[in-house]
Amino acid sequence: MDLSRKQTMQFEPVVRHVEHTYQQVVCSGAAMMVIHNDAIAAEKYWGRHSLEPDSREIQADTQFHVASVRKSYIGYAVAYAVVARAIRSIDDPVTDYLTHVDAKVMTGTTIRHLLTHTHGLNGTYTGEIIREFPPGQGWSYRGVGIDMLADIVKRTTGKTIAQIVSEQIFAPLGFAETGWRAAMNEKMAEVIREPNHPSWYTSTSTEGDKMNLYVSARELAFWGYVHLKKGLVAGRQIVPKEIIEMATSLQSPPLQDKDLPQNGFLWFVKDLPARKTEIGERVPKGSYQILGYTGVTLLVVPSRDLVAVRMFNSFGSPPGYDYLADVRGFGDRVMGCVP
Repeated sequence: MDLSRKQTMQFEPVVRHVEHTYQQVVCSGAAMMVIHNDAIAAEKYWGRHSLEPDSREIQADTQFHVASVRKSYIGYAVAYAVVARAIRSIDDPVTDYLTHVDAKVMTGTTIRHLLTHTHGLNGTYTGEIIREFPPGQGWSYRGVGIDMLADIVKRTTGKTIAQIVSEQIFAPLGFAETGWRAAMNEKMAEVIREPNHPSWYTSTSTEGDKMNLYVSARELAFWGYVHLKKGLVAGRQIVPKEIIEMATSLQSPPLQDKDLPQNGFLWFVKDLPARKTEIGERVPKGSYQILGYTGVTLLVVPSRDLVAVRMFNSFGSPPGYDYLADVRGFGDRVMGCVP
């Protein structure tokens, strides 16, 4: 996938913001890209693939571990399953599709609750699952719901997350720098982390269900661009626009606490003002964003025809670094560069 380049100093404040974060977090490399009005308006790379002084320099084809940004690909696959009528409705009970889970614990839990982090479940999908709050009565970022969604997609479509997004988007657009990796290669940046970090794990699964997705900055920006254009790329509708519209529009059930984050199909969406949102205050309504524990962030602003990406190979937050404040600041800095 190719886009023209119209790089000016317009987004230099965003470049400086990403560089400042690169200096704050524990990492060896960073990257950023902005697509604005159908052209690459800013692109920058810093550092190396690891802390080793002779390691490969970060460059256009460098692939970063994107952590929870992977959930936007899972959200796409669920939307695909709905449009393909493999899933009847996101308001169906989860137990209609996963008959082996504890029906008592799952009472009242729908696919919508899984997609919007309002399911109230905790634990592990293959182990004990407990309930923290009634479904639709709160918001909590728990991995068990993601595992359930991946299994529902596979059971209903007969395809894995990776197969769906590869067939629908990666292959038609020639993506070669996005994938769930079973082993490291020379184009993948090492994740800089504390030894034995409790949130870190590796996997050899390439089905799209685990936290081992690596993506280059440009292909993450192109992934956002496909969403920005609702699947219409270079005059060709490569995927039904209904999939994109469903995935990126507000799907959260009405919550009593109006300051809780709001979600589409796992994307964070900007709708009503919410104090606990991860999206910057200046980012307009209708925008959507996804971010990962490695600091990777993808922001899509349809009203400004804009996609912004930042990438780091860090994992977690060092003392004194306010992760959410920084990612909100990234979005606000982007908005300060456009009318």
